[in-house]
Amino acid sequence: MEGRVFNSSSRIFSASALREKLTDLTTSPLRPVVALHASIELSSCPYLEKIAKTSLAHCSFVPTKIPRKRRLQTLAVAVWSTVLIICISLFLYLCSIPPLWPFIAVYLVWMSWIDKSPVHGTRLSPWFRSLKIWRYFAEYYPASLLKECDLPPDRPYVFGYHPHGIIGMGAIATFATEATGFSTAFPGIRPHLLTLTNNFDVPVYREILMALGISSVSKRSCSNILKRGPGEAITIVVGGAAESLSARPGTADLTLRRRLGFIKVAIQHGADLVPVFSFGENDIYQQMPNEKGTTIYALQKRFQKMFGFTLPLFHGRGLMNYNLGLLPYRCRIVSVIGRPIRIRKCEKPSLEEVTRVQTKYIEELTRIWNTYKDEFAKTRKRELSIID
Repeated sequence: MEGRVFNSSSRIFSASALREKLTDLTTSPLRPVVALHASIELSSCPYLEKIAKTSLAHCSFVPTKIPRKRRLQTLAVAVWSTVLIICISLFLYLCSIPPLWPFIAVYLVWMSWIDKSPVHGTRLSPWFRSLKIWRYFAEYYPASLLKECDLPPDRPYVFGYHPHGIIGMGAIATFATEATGFSTAFPGIRPHLLTLTNNFDVPVYREILMALGISSVSKRSCSNILKRGPGEAITIVVGGAAESLSARPGTADLTLRRRLGFIKVAIQHGADLVPVFSFGENDIYQQMPNEKGTTIYALQKRFQKMFGFTLPLFHGRGLMNYNLGLLPYRCRIVSVIGRPIRIRKCEKPSLEEVTRVQTKYIEELTRIWNTYKDEFAKTRKRELSIID
């Protein structure tokens, strides 16, 4: 078999070709971090699609020189995003210390059978809601509220928050803290953001929620808070787990048509209904494709039916990179608090009355969208849609 002969010229050519290839690799830069860092300051998030299409090989890392304030903002969001895991880990660690077992047993008994604060909303702490960490939390996006009119504290209120988003960060910043100035904008009104009752079964975590004024979303809880009278307010993220599956940047697909329970509660207690639309809530995370008919969607709906909540497959950015992680993207969130719908109290409202109020509610919510969409939703892919 005749072997292949290499001469000096072929060796020279091979070395030159290899040098050219190496030069091409070194001169093909990764996506400029500075450009991405500058785009974070935009009021909307047009770069999210580019981030989603960027491969891990082109991961954009956080530059070393970042202002201290921005680092604190990221830290505040990271702490809140992992607070549930932190609380569970802390509790398990305390359980590993035998001398603490009697105290832990007393706490669990008190938490499970004695303490009824989650359904009464009586543990709200103005001091805790005003801590500086919440200001950093809101400034991260940044999150703010836009007040359309005064709300006199001479009656109770039911705020309907839309859209749910993946986690509802705008609802937390607006109604569970004083970072956006809720009490300054609406003096005399005590807001209670409502969440799943299961959240109050987690030791330590439940104490944090209640200090923020967060209560159970059960019917009993709604009634207990509203019947205390003027100035009391509850905030319900109306779309719930079902709507979180539709949360994608540039969209506003609401689950609202068959949600009549919060309207009925408002009528039964004579509480004015206030629609709230949070522009940017759907933009802070990317969600994996899960259209109706897919296996992922079927599994998510089955999980929701079994446990009362679902798990969207989502991603955001990381602590050290801008492409992949569980932290939300820095996208502006503006919660527009609309005009109240006056409600006449009726303990047993008919379906026709509930439907009539719902129609007015949807009209007001649509008006908010049409009024501010060109200012706060410039990069929208489609218009507001009520899908269910």
